[in-house]
Amino acid sequence: MPMDIKKPTVLSLFSGAGGLDLGFDKAGFHTVFATDIWDVACETLTKNSVADEVFCGDIRDINFSEIKKRIGSIDVLIGGPPCPPYSQTRHYLIGKADGFEDEHAGFAVPEYFRALKELSPTVFFFENVDGFTFKTHQYEFEFLKKNAAELGYNITYKVVNCANYGVPQTRKRFICVGVKQDLPKFVFPSETHADPSKKTDLLPWVTCGEVISEFDNITEEEKEQRPGAKDYDLLCEIPAGDNYLYFTEKRGYPNPKFKWKSRYWTFLLKLTPDRPSWTIQASFSTNQGPFHWRNRFLRVEELKRIQTFPDEYELLGDFKDQWRQVGNAVPPQMAFMIAKAIKEEYFNGKR
Repeated sequence: MPMDIKKPTVLSLFSGAGGLDLGFDKAGFHTVFATDIWDVACETLTKNSVADEVFCGDIRDINFSEIKKRIGSIDVLIGGPPCPPYSQTRHYLIGKADGFEDEHAGFAVPEYFRALKELSPTVFFFENVDGFTFKTHQYEFEFLKKNAAELGYNITYKVVNCANYGVPQTRKRFICVGVKQDLPKFVFPSETHADPSKKTDLLPWVTCGEVISEFDNITEEEKEQRPGAKDYDLLCEIPAGDNYLYFTEKRGYPNPKFKWKSRYWTFLLKLTPDRPSWTIQASFSTNQGPFHWRNRFLRVEELKRIQTFPDEYELLGDFKDQWRQVGNAVPPQMAFMIAKAIKEEYFNGKR
């Protein structure tokens, strides 16, 4: 199908499964070029016709000036550089080098800004974990602000809770939108949903029960490892919406199994149908949740619902590959809310 040339164009970096692209597409944009280094993710992008062109390879090998000459001007640059270097859990509990010193992905943020310099789009969208704004990453955060200003962009940034924009997941992410300095500064769209325990006129959070209850009767297939692994029996005892802390002295458990805050928060974490999911992790794990309230692993179909991917969207690769793609993605609904505001403010002339 030929491209609608009236749609504002998007170039997508670190595209993964295409969550950002899906949101921007729904808002009326068109991705002309997408790239990722992981071949499985690139196959997913190609299978779902996410972009006109998909480049699978290292971003450091891409000449964005040449792409601009070949494709034409780009209206919006989008992307979420790999987030492990900015994970607070990784920083404090694992002690690995982080930020720009990370040997595997420390180059990603500088490369994002190299692309921004060479493409000079009207708007850019940058996403990462909320840890990107913490004191431990002050150098990287200042790098973002300094480079955006030097390249002629005014930026607006915010740590958003995706549940406040209609995503059935209390997933916090740092989002920064930069706009050319001769244009009005970007304003984040108003939140549409809120924690129902708070008195507000907004809609209540979308719950897990609303989006995945139809899968309740799935029978767990035989697997080499059960959810919770050796702690499966403990998982079965944990009430829906709780985690390993249920078995601590501080919570009044008569025969404590664990010390308070001795494990990851996600250890034996179980969903409840009465609230949104907690953040879906990027890697499948036998003991790190969230798990289904019926004491089983979540299905990919359920992960897609929680992350607001369309049911018909096809993820390639094996089960763990599909999990990783969904877990790493920006929820398309979250991306749509921001993209819609960008479209209305800066591209009203392009339908």
